[in-house]
Amino acid sequence: MTSLDRDNAAADVLVVGEALVDVVTTSDGTTEEHPGGSGANVAVALGRLGRPVRYAASYADDARGRSLAAHLAASGVTMACDPHVLDHTSTAQATITEDGSATYVFDLEWKLGEIAVGTPRFVHVGSLAPVLSPGAESVFELLDGLPESARVLYDINMRPTLTGTGEEVAERIERAAAYADVVKASDEDLETLYPGIGLEKAAERLLGLGAGAVAVTRGGDGASWITADGRVDVGAEEVTVVDTIGAGDTFSAGLVDALWDDFDRDRREVLAHGVRAAAVTVSRAGANPPTRAELEG
Repeated sequence: MTSLDRDNAAADVLVVGEALVDVVTTSDGTTEEHPGGSGANVAVALGRLGRPVRYAASYADDARGRSLAAHLAASGVTMACDPHVLDHTSTAQATITEDGSATYVFDLEWKLGEIAVGTPRFVHVGSLAPVLSPGAESVFELLDGLPESARVLYDINMRPTLTGTGEEVAERIERAAAYADVVKASDEDLETLYPGIGLEKAAERLLGLGAGAVAVTRGGDGASWITADGRVDVGAEEVTVVDTIGAGDTFSAGLVDALWDDFDRDRREVLAHGVRAAAVTVSRAGANPPTRAELEG
C-alpha cells in the first residue's frame, strides 16, 4: 500500500485498553477518586489534542462507570463498543510516594463487547488489553482483522502485580508486538519482560518479532527510538513531578499525535512531542493530560 493510500484511510484512532477508577492515596494520607486506566488515559489525551477518538473498553452502569463515561465524553471520546459488560467498574488503588511515583493494587476485570472497528488511521492497544483474559482474545481477533491501512502502536505497560510475569504473559506481549508499527515501553517494562539483558537487546528482540520500531521512555533520562537502523535519543523536560499517573499513556498519545500526518516525521521531533506532553501530565495530580493549547502555548 502506498503512503497516499494510507493517508486516504479514515482519519480517526481506535484505542483499545482498560478503563477504571484510580483511588489515589497521596503521601499525606489524602484519598481521592479519578477516572483513569491506561486505555482511557490515552483516549482522553488524544481527544484533548483534538484527534477524533473511538474507544473500546468496559465498565459497569454504576456511579464509577458513569464518572468514566462523563470523563471520556468531556474530551470528545466516543465508544466503539457497548461498555456495559461488567457487574462493577474496575478500580486501581494507587499509592503516591513522596517522589511522585505510584504503586497499584487492582480490582479489575477485562472483557469486551462487540467492537465496531471501522477503518482507523491508528489503532492504539495497551497494557492489559492483549494480556488479561477473556478480553485478550477479543483484542487479538481485532488485530487479526485490521485493515492494512491501520498503523498500530502497542504500549507494553506491564502490570506484573496483576498479570504475573510468566511465560504465558511474555508470549502474549510478544504476539501483540508482532502486529505493531511501534512498540512503546518504559525501561522498567523491558527489564521486567527480559530481565538482565539490557535495553538495547530487549528492543532487538521486539524488532525481531516484527515490530517496526521500539519507543522507550527512560524517566528522567528522556526517551529513545530504536529501529534496526539505529537509535535516536532525546532528553527529559525539566519539571516538578506531582505524580506519574498517566505519564506513559500521555507519551503514547503524543507519539500518535506527532505521527498523525506524517509517519516518516523526524524521530527526534516525535519523541520530543511525546516527552513534552508527558511532562505536563506529571506536573499535576492524576492522569490529567494537556490540551492542544496547553501543549503548544
